[in-house]
Amino acid sequence: MSERPYNVLFLCTGNSARSILAEAVLNRLGNGRFRGYSAGSFPKGEIHPLALALLRRQNYPIAELRSKSWDEFAAPGAPPLDFVFTVCDRAASEVCPIWPGQPMSAHWGLPDPAAVEGTEMEKHLAFADTLRHLERRIGIFVNLPLASLDRMALKRRLDDIGRNDA
Repeated sequence: MSERPYNVLFLCTGNSARSILAEAVLNRLGNGRFRGYSAGSFPKGEIHPLALALLRRQNYPIAELRSKSWDEFAAPGAPPLDFVFTVCDRAASEVCPIWPGQPMSAHWGLPDPAAVEGTEMEKHLAFADTLRHLERRIGIFVNLPLASLDRMALKRRLDDIGRNDA
């Protein structure tokens, strides 16, 4: 592997909440070893206001975040992807583009905080809970001994991260 960071794409249908949060978390926790991106199969074109508010409160940089299509990452000139993670059930069942380079993939599904109905407090708590799960999963991911794991062992570990975070 070259000296470039590992490029990681987080996918969700709307690219307005979970995948955006994951991108921000990885870019913080990755310490330059990882570069996070996010996209959606049917992007909403804007980031959910509660996702932005939460990221601001937690001092995550948000200037570069935007809702975009996954087509950007299958096009010529896109960053080469090392990992692709789906963070919502709908995107996991969709037919994804063919990613150049055959990146490792896993499903890390989480409930959609944007779909929560209830009080403003309940909505804020849903976003905070999603962020907490993503911070935990991504924290485990960035600490994996990538250089010492073969492809099959790495795939098992990536799948386990999405299954065992309760």
